[in-house]
Amino acid sequence: MSKLFGYILSPIFYILFGLFLCIFHPIQWLSFKLLGYKAHKISVDVLNFFLTYSQLSLFNSISFKNDYNLPTDRPIIFAANHQSMYDIPSLIWFLRKYSAKFISKIELTKGIPSISINLRLGGGANINRKDNKQAISEIIKLGRRMKENNWSTVIFPEGTRAKDGKVKTFQFGGIATILKVVPNALVVPVAIENSWKIVRFGMYPLTTGNALKWTVLKPIEPEGKTANEITLEAENEIRKVLGQELEQNIVSGAE
Repeated sequence: MSKLFGYILSPIFYILFGLFLCIFHPIQWLSFKLLGYKAHKISVDVLNFFLTYSQLSLFNSISFKNDYNLPTDRPIIFAANHQSMYDIPSLIWFLRKYSAKFISKIELTKGIPSISINLRLGGGANINRKDNKQAISEIIKLGRRMKENNWSTVIFPEGTRAKDGKVKTFQFGGIATILKVVPNALVVPVAIENSWKIVRFGMYPLTTGNALKWTVLKPIEPEGKTANEITLEAENEIRKVLGQELEQNIVSGAE
């Protein structure tokens, strides 16, 4: 039934989603050029509010839970599992208080309304996955901006989307690189549930009636722990929420 309704409702969702991207593209540009970074950030936050709640057109529910009083005067590394592209707008919106940035593929900085301009102007790291030296350099630069501005960063340590919702082994390279630059950054796991179900049949039809959830978990203090230990702890806390088997060790440091 979810698939059947998806055939009907997916075009409506795509029209809304695409419309918001096109509307906010010039708004972002004007905000940045006329009023600077802060105005641009507000425009991005508002855009991602609309992108997040576009899911209601598919009768997907949105739930965000954060029981922790996270600091705003200290950089944070949010480590989340990754299920679909629809994880990202909600993370930007719900974590807007913490100025969360992303590590993105450099290919996305061109050709996509609103998204590309935000990647170029928003302060995140745009990396070339085929050029390890460039990727590490960009992540280090991001770490410096985090340190200077008390920004936060969202990292998907799996390195790719889990299309079946099963958490892949977390890689500790990204967290390790940022912690070298910002050793006092708080590491906060975020569990994402059910967004993979939206695209279980691909781009069309999208499925309907999913309970989409984002849950902020207990922060991890990095002091006295290796990046490997921190990453494993974050992964297992997320696995607990998702009811998946715990990981015993990390076998790779690749991002």
